[in-house]
Amino acid sequence: MSARSLQGRLAAESRHRPNEDHTELRRELKAVTLAEYIERVVDAAPPLTPAQRDRLALLLRGGDAA
Repeated sequence: MSARSLQGRLAAESRHRPNEDHTELRRELKAVTLAEYIERVVDAAPPLTPAQRDRLALLLRGGDAA
């Protein structure tokens, strides 16, 4: 599902069910938005070395890549 369609779904859910918890839908929207951004950046960048990929993966897992 794309970020755009999730935005529409969240808007509809918020409008039609304002008293419900939409946290999970918001979390999914953030994750899809981030994934789409990462795809655009990776597609525009030159190929990464294995060490660079490992460092970036560590950052995404919440580790310290310093």
